[in-house]
Amino acid sequence: MRIAHVITRMIIGGAQENTLFTCEDLVREHGDEVLLITGPALGPEGNLLTQGRGDDVPITYVPSLRRAIHPWRDLQSYYRIKRVLREFKPDVVHTHSAKGGMLGRLAAHALKIPAIVHTVHGAPFHPYQGRAPRELFRQCEKYAAHRCHRLISVADAMTDLMVNASVAPREMFTTVYSGMDVEPFLRANEDRERVRAELGFTSEHVVIGKIARLFHLKGHEYVVAAAARAVKACPNLRFLFVGDGVLREWLDEFIEDAGLEEHVVFTGLVPPSQIPELVGAMDVLVHASLREGLARALPQSLIAGKPAISYDIDGAREVVISGETGFLLEPKSIEPLSEAMVQLASDSQLRMRLGEEGQKRFTEQFRHQHMTAEIRRVYEHLLEND
Repeated sequence: MRIAHVITRMIIGGAQENTLFTCEDLVREHGDEVLLITGPALGPEGNLLTQGRGDDVPITYVPSLRRAIHPWRDLQSYYRIKRVLREFKPDVVHTHSAKGGMLGRLAAHALKIPAIVHTVHGAPFHPYQGRAPRELFRQCEKYAAHRCHRLISVADAMTDLMVNASVAPREMFTTVYSGMDVEPFLRANEDRERVRAELGFTSEHVVIGKIARLFHLKGHEYVVAAAARAVKACPNLRFLFVGDGVLREWLDEFIEDAGLEEHVVFTGLVPPSQIPELVGAMDVLVHASLREGLARALPQSLIAGKPAISYDIDGAREVVISGETGFLLEPKSIEPLSEAMVQLASDSQLRMRLGEEGQKRFTEQFRHQHMTAEIRRVYEHLLEND
C-alpha cells in the first residue's frame, strides 16, 4: 500500500509516538510505502524525530502547519498538504490531531483518496472550554468526520464521547489501543536501584510517580494536595514528577506552601527512551488529568508491574480497574486520592498483586506491532470495499 499519515506536529507525546510506531511498522513489517506529513515540532515538549527514530520514514514538512488557529496559515497548509498528496498518490490517508486531522481529511476528500482514516487520540472539545469554542470544535470534528471513511479510537471511551456529541455514528468507529514498545517496560526494574539512588530515593521510600507535561488540566495540583495529606500518615512517601512545562514555577511555589519540598523530585523534560527506567524507579503511578484519550503512562506502568491510581476520565477505566490493577477515582477528588496513596504505600503485597495483574492483562494488547496490524486491517477492509 501507499499510505500518507498527516499530523500537526511531532512533539514528544502519546499521539506522536502512536503515529511514528505505525509508520515504522508499516515500512518494516509490511513493506508499505509511507509518507509522514507534519508541521514544525514547536513547543516545550521536545521533538520526537530528533530522538534517534524515524529514519526509515520519509517525511514532508509543512512549515505553516501549526496547532493554533490562523486562517491564512491554515489555508496555506491545506493547499500544501493537498499538493503533497496529489504527488504521492496514496491509497490511504490517515490523519491525527485536530488541525492535521481537519486539513488532511479535507485535502484527501477533495482528491477522492480511496481510504481516509482519522484516529481520535483525544477530543478537541471538552467541558473545560467555553461554550463557543467547544461548539466550534465539535462542529469542525463533525464536518471532518463526514469526509473520511473510518474513525479509529484509542479507547472505547473516545468512541462513546464522539458518538454522544453527534460527531459521527457508532458504526464508523473502530477501537485500536495505542501501541508502544513494551519490552523496555518489561525490563523496567533492571536498573531500579541505580536510578532511585540518582534521584535521591532510598530503599525505604515508596515512590509515587506522575508522567505528564506540567500543564493545565494535567492535575498536578490535585496530586500535591493529596500528597500533603498522605505524607502525614506515610512520611516515607516520595513523589516523582516526570515532564516539564509552563506550570513549573507555579508548582514549585505550591509544593513549598504545602511543605513538600523534601518529598517531591522533578526530572524535567526527558527523552522517551528514559521513561521505562523512571517507571522502574516508581512503586505506583498516579494519573490525575481531567481529560485525555488514554494516557500511555497508564499501560506503561502496568506493563512494568506498577499499580496505577487514576481519575475516572476518558479511557482510564479500560486499564485501571479498581481492586484489580489499581484504583479509579472521581475526578478532582483529593481525600480519596490521598487514601489510595496511603493504602498502596502501606501494603507492598497489594502493590505487587495489582501490578502483576496489570502486566498480565495488558502486555500483549499494547504491543505496537499488534496496533499496526489492527490498523492495517482497517485499511485493507476499506480498500476491498472501495
